[in-house]
Amino acid sequence: MASGDFCSPGEGMEMLQQVCSRQLPPCNLSEEDLLQNPHFSKLLLSLSQHVDKSGLSLSLAKEQAQAWKEVRLHKTTWLRSEILQRIIQELLVNYYVKTQDTDLTSEDKKFHETLEQRLLVTELTQLLGPSQEGEMPPLLGLEKADLLELMPPSEDFVWMRARLPLEVEEQLKKKCFALLCYHDPNSDSDSETLKAAKVWKLAEVLVGDRQRCQDAKSQQKEEMVLLEKKSATYSQVLLRCLVLLQRLLQEHRLKTQSELDRISAQYLEIKCSAMILKLRMEELKILSDTYTAEKVEVHRLIRDRLEGAIRLQEQDMEKSRQVLNTYEVLGEEFDRLVKEYTQLKQATENKRWALQEFSKAYG
Repeated sequence: MASGDFCSPGEGMEMLQQVCSRQLPPCNLSEEDLLQNPHFSKLLLSLSQHVDKSGLSLSLAKEQAQAWKEVRLHKTTWLRSEILQRIIQELLVNYYVKTQDTDLTSEDKKFHETLEQRLLVTELTQLLGPSQEGEMPPLLGLEKADLLELMPPSEDFVWMRARLPLEVEEQLKKKCFALLCYHDPNSDSDSETLKAAKVWKLAEVLVGDRQRCQDAKSQQKEEMVLLEKKSATYSQVLLRCLVLLQRLLQEHRLKTQSELDRISAQYLEIKCSAMILKLRMEELKILSDTYTAEKVEVHRLIRDRLEGAIRLQEQDMEKSRQVLNTYEVLGEEFDRLVKEYTQLKQATENKRWALQEFSKAYG
């Protein structure tokens, strides 16, 4: 790739992922970010030549590594002193515990008392610090010369100093064996020689275990970064799929709506027919419960009589209709005679009523 040209999206994304995973801190970048900001990719490629994984410049990283090296050296020196002091304190604690249960020899008592006296005087001397003019007087007016008078005799100190490495070695051996049994419980039944051989290699084993744990943590961190990238990518893909599915549903919904309406109409029609049949069944059930066989027979007789009476009335009505048809043939002359007959009949009825009333009044 030329210095002034940009790579294709696929090649650029592959190169950018390599740079971000090896030389730069993890970057959550996508291919769209690269296409929208091509100069940013070029900037990252340039920065990868001047920084390390943590983001520090190479010169600053070198100084930091040297500083950490010195810190580890000082830490190692301090740990040696601290371990020795704690071992001595544990020796004194074990001594006081044993004095409560068993009787110790005079040499053991002399050794531990000399050790304790020497340790206390040394600690107090360190607390006083170097004397300087113009400073406040020390606490309780003590001076180093006062403390040095409390030192044990030189013969006892020389004897204690010759025995101390053996006691410290024995205490360290116990602690190393305890650590070995904690790391490998199966070593508890081994012989002392085999335990010592395993303890000799325990440091290398622990360093290897620590390195494997660190490698596992680094791998886990890289996998977490990769998982976040995949999660972001999968989320975008799922969103696009949802949008596509929504569009497809909207497009195909109109095509299938008519078929759905037809099926719904058939379903409602069948349901309505079923409801009508159910109502008819209930009606027939009510009728069968209401009317017994005797009642039905009586109703049939009544119906027959009524039908016979209806037929007789229809026959009379037919005869009257034939008579009326005969009268209608006579025309207007017949209508005049009917009217005259009606008037004479009405006058006769009136005179008959008046005669009856007269007879009642003079009878």
